[in-house]
Amino acid sequence: MQLFPTAENPLPPGARCVQVLTRDRQLLRGMLACPPGAQGTVVVIGGRGDFVERYFETMRELMARGFAVASVDLRGQGGSERLHAEIYRGHLRSFSGFDEDVRAFMEEVVLPGCPAPYYALGHSTGGHVLLRVLRTQTWFRKVVLISPLVDVIYGAWPRPVAAALVVSVNLLGLGWMFLPGVSKRPLGRADFAGNPLTSDRRRWHRDSGTLEAAPELGLGGATFSWLGAARKSLASVASMRRRPQSPVLIIAAERDRVVSNAAIRRLARNVPGVALAFIPGAMHEILAERDPIRRQFFAAFDSFIRSGEQA
Repeated sequence: MQLFPTAENPLPPGARCVQVLTRDRQLLRGMLACPPGAQGTVVVIGGRGDFVERYFETMRELMARGFAVASVDLRGQGGSERLHAEIYRGHLRSFSGFDEDVRAFMEEVVLPGCPAPYYALGHSTGGHVLLRVLRTQTWFRKVVLISPLVDVIYGAWPRPVAAALVVSVNLLGLGWMFLPGVSKRPLGRADFAGNPLTSDRRRWHRDSGTLEAAPELGLGGATFSWLGAARKSLASVASMRRRPQSPVLIIAAERDRVVSNAAIRRLARNVPGVALAFIPGAMHEILAERDPIRRQFFAAFDSFIRSGEQA
């Protein structure tokens, strides 16, 4: 396993690749950058189809703020072991494996090798996974969730019809099939126009360049099995009413077309210890957005992380 920096996307200073073996024998790829004198560690958990290279820029910015950084590719994506023979097919039966991924990375890599205190930053599905683990785990002093997956947007499909279709296809043993209308390959440079993720062409091309250098990091669209697993996990998070084990700030994108902002608002309203801020004009991938949007993100991040800290 290795990392794949490019000229457009250089490696964070001192970064090194690590491997983690989970209890259920999944081999994961992670990354650490722990400079001397770091005043804590930010653990970055990416979204569905992400890979740690997409967060190199953000990691450098976090390191400039005095943090060490650590990140892991969740099972089935990025440089971690895939769950289907076709590497672009994101086959998944349960989100519980993601809980084990985070546990293994924290207990085997971060806690013994990175300076405390620990913070977490999770995007989209990564934010959802952090909500799952925060029901029981006390690793993190504070957690920031970016456009977290609290509910999906079904588009033209009525929710009952979509639910019935997902259940039926999975019962027939066809969960490996891609959902209708999704791409069967990773998105690339030619897909920028009309994309639902970012308005920043430069960062889109930067990430596309990484996939051109290392196509094995990419993932196609979601499968019926992934959506079936997501629906079960989403139902468990939607019923949360107890305070999570760490204070949480959700930073959501006003123009999100991937996850439901209405569901995010309900979660923030119903769960104590969860604060919510929206960034006007932002699309789903806030950290891959234009500089003015990213500056708003880091203003909120800095204020939340530093609040209550001793001067």
